[in-house]
Amino acid sequence: MLKIIGGFFLGLIVVSVLAYTYAGSLMFREIESPFGVEETVARIQQNIQNTGNGWALSGLRNPGKAVQNDGGNVLPVMMVEACSTKYSGPILKDDSVRFLSILMPCKVSVYKKNDGKTYIGMMNAGLMGKMFGPMVGEVMGEVAKDQEKFVQFDPSKPAPEMIKGTPGATGGAGGGAAGGC
Repeated sequence: MLKIIGGFFLGLIVVSVLAYTYAGSLMFREIESPFGVEETVARIQQNIQNTGNGWALSGLRNPGKAVQNDGGNVLPVMMVEACSTKYSGPILKDDSVRFLSILMPCKVSVYKKNDGKTYIGMMNAGLMGKMFGPMVGEVMGEVAKDQEKFVQFDPSKPAPEMIKGTPGATGGAGGGAAGGC
């Protein structure tokens, strides 16, 4: 009996260590970009506009700017924000999952690391959605498919211009009204 109890607790400890070690890498994705920060941002913005499914740009933020304004020095970081009312609508209409509005708009982070390379970071929408029931799981599964399209680049095509400011403020393509959701 002592072996069974000991094995149970050892199993709990192993699972806890594994969850602590790998949870972050499961919830978020990081991929290397073949381009610099601004070109990567511009290509992601263009891909969002061309994805369909109601996606519209809703903002572009530079979270490192506040640190720089406070006297700090950080490598470039840009956050592309986009929203699709096709996907946000069902979640915002349902009282039981409306708290997930904290995840809106969808954000894609583009940043440089000390190795000099540019990276793209984003939430693993498909996995996150599964934690909140079938409706959210289905919606976020579709978001995850579209996110894959956001980060597929054709290097043979010239880089588009980066859209600065609040791109969706005028409604944008696909119905992101008044700056998106």
